[in-house]
Amino acid sequence: MLPIVDLRGDRSDPTPRLPRAPAAAVDAARVSAREILDAVRAGGDAAVAQYTQAHDGWAGGPLDVGMDEAKAALESLDPRLRSALEQAAEQVRWFHEQARPRDWSTERGGAVLGVRHRPLRRVGVYVPGGRGAYPSTVLMTVVPARVAGVGEVVLCTPPGPDGQVNQTILAAAVLAGADRILRIGGAQAVAAMAYGTATVPRCDKVVGPGNVYVAEAKRMVAADGACGIDASAGVTEIAIIADDTADPRLVAADLVAQGEHDPLAACLLITPSEELAAKVDKAIAVEVAATRHQDRVRAALAGQSAALLVDDLEHAVEVADAFAAEHLEVQTADAAAVAERVRCAGAIFVGRNSPVSLGDYAAGPNHTLPTGGSARFTGGLRTDDFFVPVNWVQYTRDGLASLAGVVTALGEAENLPAHVRAVQARLEP
Repeated sequence: MLPIVDLRGDRSDPTPRLPRAPAAAVDAARVSAREILDAVRAGGDAAVAQYTQAHDGWAGGPLDVGMDEAKAALESLDPRLRSALEQAAEQVRWFHEQARPRDWSTERGGAVLGVRHRPLRRVGVYVPGGRGAYPSTVLMTVVPARVAGVGEVVLCTPPGPDGQVNQTILAAAVLAGADRILRIGGAQAVAAMAYGTATVPRCDKVVGPGNVYVAEAKRMVAADGACGIDASAGVTEIAIIADDTADPRLVAADLVAQGEHDPLAACLLITPSEELAAKVDKAIAVEVAATRHQDRVRAALAGQSAALLVDDLEHAVEVADAFAAEHLEVQTADAAAVAERVRCAGAIFVGRNSPVSLGDYAAGPNHTLPTGGSARFTGGLRTDDFFVPVNWVQYTRDGLASLAGVVTALGEAENLPAHVRAVQARLEP
């Protein structure tokens, strides 16, 4: 069920042999997203309504969900589910408070230098719908924004054909502290938050995960300079480094769990043990047979997933770094030591008792993570994504004089005499 890719004996860059979401799907999404972005930028709410009807089946109506409706959803929520959301929100809040960036300043050479962090004025968060509703994503996006002190949090999520938004998402939005909730999904939601419409205010930054269309739309609005974005959080992926000490049943369960997100999900086992790979494959068959979303899991496992056979655990780490997975599990002897050697991953889950699903809901770190290899150069959504760091410079006359020679030499070398003059003018009697 899980295709085998044998990398043993080959320590060259494995990237060309690593499975990813099909390029054709990404290319098609890019074309479609560009069309939607341009239409919404030109047509505003009318274009949003057009694409909402086309993609979500809702004929249209008020885009805003009233906060009274959202509060009613919270009050009618099953007490057990409400308690779970509250506990998860508290854990997420605690973690992001610890990660809050610190302001600093110090005196040096006649100057006060430092960095002050200013919270963003308005942030748009995207909460996926479609195949499932994700109240956990509400917590992961809105709570850190509130920890940072963002002025206004605007939440977009797809409606159903009746125009209704999932009630648990509404409840979570109230718990987390969203200011506005709009029934808009897909690339049109990204466009509305990035460019602004008559109804949707323009946001300084758009964050949150989504499908390949949402991911491409986010990349494009950032390239347009319309707003900032977080990491490219597109179609989900997992890689598991495992050796003979791993329980094949647990490895299989975690691969299947990731596969149920999306037919384009990438699920990799990286192991030096051919025997473990065979046992995991058998265990996958059992897990898939018992799971509810068999079709999408089978498509994910057959499409862009594999068991990668490597020489040893050192080789496994090299391959994991090349893949730069959104989620990386380490299920080996001395898992912490192996995990310590990994350089590139959105989040690392260490040992048999740390499954990705724990991080999806309640561990504390954000589940909005980089995909598609972008964990090579960026991380997951974090508290400082909701701040602008502002450098602070305040020199005395003596401090300015101490660096005047440096400015003069460099300004003359760059043929910028007015730069030199701006310093010298301040030092004249």
